[in-house]
Amino acid sequence: MPQMSETVLAPELDGGQWIQHGPVSLKALRDKAVVLVDFWDYTCINCIRTLPYVVAWNKRYAPSGLVIVGVHAPEFSFAREGSQVAEAAARFGLEYPIVLDNEYSIWRAYSNRFWPAKYLIDAQGRIRYYHFGEGDYQETEVAIQGLIRELNPGASLPPPMEPVRDSDRPGAVCYRVTPELYLGYARGNPGNPGGVVRDRPHDYRDIGPHVEGMSYLAGRWRVEQESARSEGPDAAISLRYTAKDVNLVMGPAAGASVRVEITLEGAQRPGDDVKFEGKRGYITVDRPRMYNVVANESVVSGGLTIRAEAAGLAAYAFTFISCVVS
Repeated sequence: MPQMSETVLAPELDGGQWIQHGPVSLKALRDKAVVLVDFWDYTCINCIRTLPYVVAWNKRYAPSGLVIVGVHAPEFSFAREGSQVAEAAARFGLEYPIVLDNEYSIWRAYSNRFWPAKYLIDAQGRIRYYHFGEGDYQETEVAIQGLIRELNPGASLPPPMEPVRDSDRPGAVCYRVTPELYLGYARGNPGNPGGVVRDRPHDYRDIGPHVEGMSYLAGRWRVEQESARSEGPDAAISLRYTAKDVNLVMGPAAGASVRVEITLEGAQRPGDDVKFEGKRGYITVDRPRMYNVVANESVVSGGLTIRAEAAGLAAYAFTFISCVVS
């Protein structure tokens, strides 16, 4: 179990804008509550997959003295907007306090480096447990229960909850899959010969073949630091991948929406956000968020192309799911 010295005091949650049920003072909660600090981002697939557990822990243990605080640290600039985070919090059912850490002041105070990251603080304000990434949900819940019993030895607590997904159960297999693939030039680079033209529109040619783990642009795009933006109709991105699910963070131009045609190679299953008109699959991008493009039953090797019907699509990053039921 990842534990920390009982002498390490948790930094206060200062420097951010509280958008829900705040502010929370750790000092004011001494001898009154156990605190779970959850660093997250609403576009992060690993964060999203942990949220059902965080929501359940809030409902299970808030009456016994647990206070959960969501610290939203944005991975992309659009995620600094409080209204977008509030909409995501409502969509995911997050009812606990949330603070926008847009300047990463809380992130730096905790020396954090990961999405998601959880820090468990006892009733004396000391960090006693931490966990980075997905998984170990029962271990984390047992740690929560242990600190609640220190606060209130007579607390009546339920057994740790069962996994919410079969892929979280013992025996699930996590494969080596395509790494996260960024489409802005700060952290990514397409496989097109000649690379990218930065920060101005350019007509790209996709001459193939495609190497797994690289994106390939076709049509008119403006490649910026965080994203690739379509500058006309039929601008496309293609890639080959190995994964169970494929997700893509996308956003439209301000106040608009844009349809994106999805073409899948071979026996792949369209994701939850793909809708059909006849045999043609589309995603309507109406707000900046993560969209599920492919949802296979197992890890497969496949290919896909997204094609914007109009200018204004911003594509930020592909993420890939690796764990399946054995």
